Amino acid sequence: MEIEPQSPRPVAPQRPLRVLEDEQVHLQRAGLRLTDFEVRGTLGTGTFARVLLVRHRTPASPGSQNHFAMKVLRKTDIVRLRQVEHVNAERYILSRVHHPFVVDLFSTFQDSLNVYMLMSYVPGGELFTHLRRAQRFTPDVTRFYLATIVLALKYLHSFNIIYRDLKPENLLLDSRGYLRLTDFGFAKIVDDRTWTLCGTPEYLAPEIIQSDGHGKAADWWACGVLCYEMLVGYPPFFDESPYGIYEKILSGHIHWPRSMDPLSRTLVRAFLNPDRTQRLGNMIGGPQDILDHPWFRGVDWDALERREINAPIVPHTSSIDDTRHFLHLPLPPPEEMPGLIREEQLPPVSERFDPINYQFLEF
Repeated sequence: MEIEPQSPRPVAPQRPLRVLEDEQVHLQRAGLRLTDFEVRGTLGTGTFARVLLVRHRTPASPGSQNHFAMKVLRKTDIVRLRQVEHVNAERYILSRVHHPFVVDLFSTFQDSLNVYMLMSYVPGGELFTHLRRAQRFTPDVTRFYLATIVLALKYLHSFNIIYRDLKPENLLLDSRGYLRLTDFGFAKIVDDRTWTLCGTPEYLAPEIIQSDGHGKAADWWACGVLCYEMLVGYPPFFDESPYGIYEKILSGHIHWPRSMDPLSRTLVRAFLNPDRTQRLGNMIGGPQDILDHPWFRGVDWDALERREINAPIVPHTSSIDDTRHFLHLPLPPPEEMPGLIREEQLPPVSERFDPINYQFLEF
């Protein structure tokens, strides 16, 4: 029997509590060039980006911050992989948001090959590394980290920004052990729903897999996956192939280890509700329902946002440019960042129009 596919129910666009356009652009440095920096190490690499630890040779003022994480994105790769819109959105969003649990963007610039995003260096490494070392976290440790993520997402959602890439690899520990949300390559301002398939397979909500249109609820689903992974040591839905993972997510079967207490199970279940209208964080009470959940009883949300609570893991760092919590990857070859060695010579004005550069005017 053939079942006629149902068209998605129309959803009224939601007015954001705050409008991102109204927020002040807080980029601090203008007119930067690659020769202003000394590369101290490679912190990570991705499909078309790498992140370097750099030192600014001449700080803006004595005692001011001079070590940064520099995200380097090759323009031809961004265009080839059709990521122009994502990269421009990442710059637009990070230049306007400001929250203690979100990485700071200080400046952006470009040269003939790359665009550059200068961000705060968060020295404690990925939560992923600390979780693998510990194998799993206690409910109290999990509560601290999950509460900081809930506050960060609540803040982003107030602008109708959905993050769409929550996972332990995108959560960095600062020198005091607080989390910072990083990598906004999939973040998007969405007033109702969006249909792009993006994210990490284990963390995708059913509505993303089913191309049913998704919004903020997808971030709260990912919170449930992350909570389970922190408590158990592995995600609730995993398989050798992405297709196998998608099947398990859609079947909704979750294995509950005996070690997981009933209240934690209740919280994870509430986040992993396949019905978006009944999912914790996406009901009529919004994120406040999460803050009021019994699992979070005793959390002083205001003190947490002011960073007044001692973090459960304080990464050991010996200096401002300590990279012990990151993989020691090779430095980029000189031909990929020629401006590091000598000032790039601009072509004559008559030859400067380049269709690729035209797509990154904001940088």
